[in-house]
Amino acid sequence: METRTDEIADRIYRISTFIPEVAAPAGFTFNQFLVDAEEPLLFHTGMRQLFPLVSEAVDRIVPVERLRWITFGHVESDECGAMNEFLAAAPHAQVAHGLLGCLVSLNDLADRPPVPMADGEILDLGGKQLRRRVRHLNTPHVPHNWEARVLFEETTGTLFCGDLFTQFGNGPAVTGDGLIDQALEAEIALRQTSCLTAAIQTLRALAELGPTTLAVMHGSSFHGDGAAALRALAEAYEQRFSPESEFAARPSVLESPPA
Repeated sequence: METRTDEIADRIYRISTFIPEVAAPAGFTFNQFLVDAEEPLLFHTGMRQLFPLVSEAVDRIVPVERLRWITFGHVESDECGAMNEFLAAAPHAQVAHGLLGCLVSLNDLADRPPVPMADGEILDLGGKQLRRRVRHLNTPHVPHNWEARVLFEETTGTLFCGDLFTQFGNGPAVTGDGLIDQALEAEIALRQTSCLTAAIQTLRALAELGPTTLAVMHGSSFHGDGAAALRALAEAYEQRFSPESEFAARPSVLESPPA
């Protein structure tokens, strides 16, 4: 496995591990994002098996024990599998998630009590020269899971969008090129999005934030007109996965029997 670290926005770092065996032959990246602030925040922990690689990458930027916030989009192993390993390594860290995620999963799973957040609530990460403010936004079932959410860092305009814009392969850390075709290819194959109507409405609502960086969990992040990218993905979903589309009832490749 190959792990690399790239700064995708001012003091926001993408930690990416490429695993060629996943979604072969293209392979798949698993990305975490570190906000270097007075109270450092990690978005996604990676799976438990990735903890040595991810924690080492974090430690090269800020000491792991300084981590204050452990966050992620929803409860899945690639998003929060190493949650308790990071809590053990960072004695002052807490998990912060939406109220629903805390009630249905994290109050039981996390080794320290998590901090429940209301929709729109802000975590102030501090900083004298560059203050960081991270806003929690509920996105239930988008792309999947009842407790799904995204985070928006207001100072840099970075939207931590989790599984939205998922792509196969090992592309550049950040790109200004469109991600729509690659995201559609992955959606056709994986069918990861739970509810088309909710996804379209949510993508258009997130576009109103006007993000300039989209921090994508699987694949390249995007720098540019994030609002246009979100609206384009919403329109593409609406057209490609309408009820009469050939893709509407197609199962995920993960569920299809081998040829």
